[in-house]
Amino acid sequence: MKRVMKKFLAILGVPALLAATTATFAAQPESWQTRFQPPATPIMRQIEWFEAYTLWFIVPITLLVLALLAWCIIRYRASANPTPSRTSHNTMIEVLWTVGPVVVLLFIAVPSFQLLTAQYTPSEEPTMTVKATGVQWYWDYEYQYDEPLTFSSLMLQEGDREAAGKQDVAAYPRLLAVDNEMVVPVDTTIRLLVTGSDVIHAFAMPAFGIKVDAVPGRINETWFRAETEGLYYGQCSELCGKDHAFMPIAIRVVSAEQYESWLTAAQTDLEGANRNLMAQIESGKKLAAAGN
Repeated sequence: MKRVMKKFLAILGVPALLAATTATFAAQPESWQTRFQPPATPIMRQIEWFEAYTLWFIVPITLLVLALLAWCIIRYRASANPTPSRTSHNTMIEVLWTVGPVVVLLFIAVPSFQLLTAQYTPSEEPTMTVKATGVQWYWDYEYQYDEPLTFSSLMLQEGDREAAGKQDVAAYPRLLAVDNEMVVPVDTTIRLLVTGSDVIHAFAMPAFGIKVDAVPGRINETWFRAETEGLYYGQCSELCGKDHAFMPIAIRVVSAEQYESWLTAAQTDLEGANRNLMAQIESGKKLAAAGN
């Protein structure tokens, strides 16, 4: 009974709500998930709105087609209609099924084009640029400053959890946690350059509303502006070989002060910078919990 209740609550989306308020992560896949992850960027909120908007067209059209099929099956079945109609065309029907779809497509196309434009047009000039390179089977990140910071991000192996200080499976889930997260400041417009070094990969972060192919010899550009601090998970979304399923993406969004401190330390000691950042975040959560 308890197991059934857990599945029922999962379908209702209760775990996602609880995770957002009590856990240390911001967004990750949930069991029995039927909706999007909580949006963390303006673009993802627009995508969420557009999905709900299109349902107002898709659902009535689906029900209409279903009703018409049922009506034709029942009304014109052989036993009830032994002499088939020989009507070749109907002007009113021809007009309706031509004009109707055109109007519906216009209502869908206009906001669709607006969303597509927004996905490739930042509202302001990006403050920083990060290059993500897909490799079989991990990601290389390059922070493009005067003194570039580069590092690799591989899936965290179970035996390395303790050494990395990532024993909490809720915050660092199996097959999604990585050894080195991409760290970015909150409320900052970030240009993301995506490419591949060997085969085609794809950089996908559901909570940010981005999904970009990583093509060898080509650089694709997108952007994001995370509005909520936390740890977000995505995955390679292009079949890229035998370990495709073990190529996660993790982005940690922190305050501007924490980011500057991490960046300075990471130039000389990435592992130490990551540990200090995790300690700062954990300390902040304890203080917040004590304040409540």
